[in-house]
Amino acid sequence: MVSQVSDAFWQDRRVFVTGCTGLLGSWLTAALLDAGAYVVGLIRDIVPDSQLMRAGNLPRITVVYGDVADYALLERTLAEYEIDTVFHLAAQTIVTIANRAPLSTFETNVKGTWALLEAARRNPTVTRIVAASSDKAYGDQPLLPYREDAPLQGRHPYDVSKSCADLILQAYAHTYGLPVVVTRFGNLYGGGDLNWNRVVPGTIRSVLREQPPIIRSDGRMKRDYLYIPDAVRGYMLAAERMPAISGQAFNFGINNPRSVQEIVELIIRLSPHPHLQPIIRNEARNEIQDQYLDSTTARQILGWETAYTIEAGLAETIAWYQDFLHSSATPRR
Repeated sequence: MVSQVSDAFWQDRRVFVTGCTGLLGSWLTAALLDAGAYVVGLIRDIVPDSQLMRAGNLPRITVVYGDVADYALLERTLAEYEIDTVFHLAAQTIVTIANRAPLSTFETNVKGTWALLEAARRNPTVTRIVAASSDKAYGDQPLLPYREDAPLQGRHPYDVSKSCADLILQAYAHTYGLPVVVTRFGNLYGGGDLNWNRVVPGTIRSVLREQPPIIRSDGRMKRDYLYIPDAVRGYMLAAERMPAISGQAFNFGINNPRSVQEIVELIIRLSPHPHLQPIIRNEARNEIQDQYLDSTTARQILGWETAYTIEAGLAETIAWYQDFLHSSATPRR
């Protein structure tokens, strides 16, 4: 049976979310608020079209403005708001940006992680930390699907940043007894992702504008594609099981990887313009060919399963972008 989140657990709990304006952070923040949590969000840049803003949740949380690599800011925030639970999601997540300009990726993904952990180590109110790693932390592995005991061996800038952050998270758990659990998700998708160079939002925007979607790779790369509500539930279940699972890492995947071309063709089929054909450019570089996860551990320990089929998740996502693109095109008075 699929485990459900406990609202009673979250009622009045003080929660700190880094990256709360991102795709995952926006939806996780909404779920925490709905469950009755007191949420403090770290925001570096105001993103007017973020789901956090569009859903009207920004006024419902306490906002701390600043950079996740600012140690003094993090220590002050955890102490003054007496934070119990930390969801560390802040990251530079775009592979092409990391390849082009790696320093900001290392600063945010690596330094931001150890700064947060050190601040948490010095604040006794923190009882649980759930931190985002990625399937990219594994690098390129000969055996698929990846299991949690596979080595972390990123080779390219984004992958390396996730391998480093993942190892730092484990070091703080095992060396200092910090209550940390690591999550490794596949590709997340859902309404609110405004990084148009990602395959799902970019393809949806193209087809809704009746333009042929562009595939940068050869289209054969296989990945997990996980709908955001399933990811949010995974994060909250992991936090609820703490500290019993401290120091562990969990994979979250769909156990049915799809190629990029399959995802693009499925979006086209579900869209109002099923006649479109994708343009395959085959120009992507420094990206792993096949990468997908074994989520047996999450199923056995957390009781986590996906609740959405990929068809149902993409249909809801397309509907979100139809509304978003329509409202964005409407002149504001």
